Amino acid sequence: MTHEAQNEAVRAQFTQQAEPYAKLTAALPQSGRGHSALFGVLRPSPADTVLDVACGTGSLTLALARVTRQVTGIDLTEAMIDQGRAAQAKEGITNVDWQVGDVLPLPFPDETFSLVVSKAAFHHLADPAAVLVEMARVCSRGGRIALNDVGPDPETADAFNRVEKLRDPSHARALTPAQLRSLGQQAGLVETAFSSQLTPQLPLEAILAASFPNPGDMDAVRAQYHADAQSGANTLGLKAALVGGQIMIQYPMTLVVWQR
Repeated sequence: MTHEAQNEAVRAQFTQQAEPYAKLTAALPQSGRGHSALFGVLRPSPADTVLDVACGTGSLTLALARVTRQVTGIDLTEAMIDQGRAAQAKEGITNVDWQVGDVLPLPFPDETFSLVVSKAAFHHLADPAAVLVEMARVCSRGGRIALNDVGPDPETADAFNRVEKLRDPSHARALTPAQLRSLGQQAGLVETAFSSQLTPQLPLEAILAASFPNPGDMDAVRAQYHADAQSGANTLGLKAALVGGQIMIQYPMTLVVWQR
């Protein structure tokens, strides 16, 4: 898929998702102020100027704004940015600038930010390597670049990508942890931290409520998760399990931090 075709798929999906996605992320265990694992590695400071790439509804953007000097959140979908602006106004946060725009290229001069981050977005990109190069370009020398995204194991990556593409047609491809780390090597960055872990258990139906698969595909999506939970085979790499009468899943997340 070309970059512009993928952009159109993302806009179509997340214009629909914006409101339910904002409600979902607000209810998740790692929402809002709960970005402790990421913050523990990054150590954002009051001196930092931050760029949040593909910021979505701005959960991470606003969390960073509470502890840094200035944050810019950029996202392709205006409806997602609107959710971020609404949350910002509700919380009275003043040091955030929102931009609706493409991340390839990023519309900022070289070495503008001391900290450049992206969370749960790279699996939607047609050319993730090129976007990381752009993130490095706008990061100051000695600054930090952090990428936090789903990172399935090599053994389950194909099945994971198939079911996620069915659930969310704007899904492009989730890279394995090794592939995510290699993006930094290709960009000439120095890796300073790496971790790979599962999210807390998340209710499948809450995630599906914020999903908009193609007509007729929702039943097929649900059936695949249920089959994996019932068999215990973990073929999707999501640790699907039946807990208290509902399917719970855990996303494999990879965090890589580099120095520019």
